[in-house]
Amino acid sequence: MIRKPVVEGQFYPKKINEIATIIENFRLKQSSRTNARGIVMPHAGYIYSGRVAATTVNQVQPKKKIIILGPNHSGHGKNFALWAKGSWKISDNNVKIDETIAQSILKEDGLIEEDYGAHEFEHSIEVQLPILHYFFKEFEFVPITCKLSTLNNYRQCANQIFQAVKKIKEDILLIASTDMTHYQADARARSKDRLAIEKIIDLDDDGLLKIVAKENISMCGAAPTAILIACLKQMGARKAQVTLYQTSGDTGGDKESVVGYAGIIIQ
Repeated sequence: MIRKPVVEGQFYPKKINEIATIIENFRLKQSSRTNARGIVMPHAGYIYSGRVAATTVNQVQPKKKIIILGPNHSGHGKNFALWAKGSWKISDNNVKIDETIAQSILKEDGLIEEDYGAHEFEHSIEVQLPILHYFFKEFEFVPITCKLSTLNNYRQCANQIFQAVKKIKEDILLIASTDMTHYQADARARSKDRLAIEKIIDLDDDGLLKIVAKENISMCGAAPTAILIACLKQMGARKAQVTLYQTSGDTGGDKESVVGYAGIIIQ
């Protein structure tokens, strides 16, 4: 079963060499790479959020096993939907699903279910793959889309993932795909996003959801980020740091209506 790309040629180029050119034009600084347990990265078009995403992945030691949690923008499919078989076609490559990890997650008690419809038109996981391929080369992954729900449900999903991966005993990178505040003035977006980022840095899943609700922060990936935090804390994560924060106004020039993008590494 092969999933075909849905935003190729829109959010990112069709050809691998064109993707490489975009990333290389970001002129990323060489730095030591962290053995991260997880990362938070954005999923907009590369001209807007690509520098934040690439800067973040560039600072992480490559992993061969990855789980990517993304929001469900379309509303299709199960609440927590895992694509369990085959591969995803990205440009000139097929990125394989790690079917062993996928089945291990599905065998555990929890809310994550096998479902393909939720992924059919969703871009939040797809856009991460070309950047991950550029830096990591070969890897296998498990994609899971997440609808908005409750803290208790997010923690159930986190525990389901944790119980599965602790039995596998392999070095796995977890990724939460999210953009931050949507379509507000640049200064307002930065102010709101700072509040949410502080909760992520504190590894406070409950606090993140509360501040998102209280301040009406239009962070589309609050669900996958909360699951990521809850799961990584069970894995022993203790600290996090921001790699880069920007808004679309930094690249597009329009400061009146922007989207915020944050890159965060969790150890």
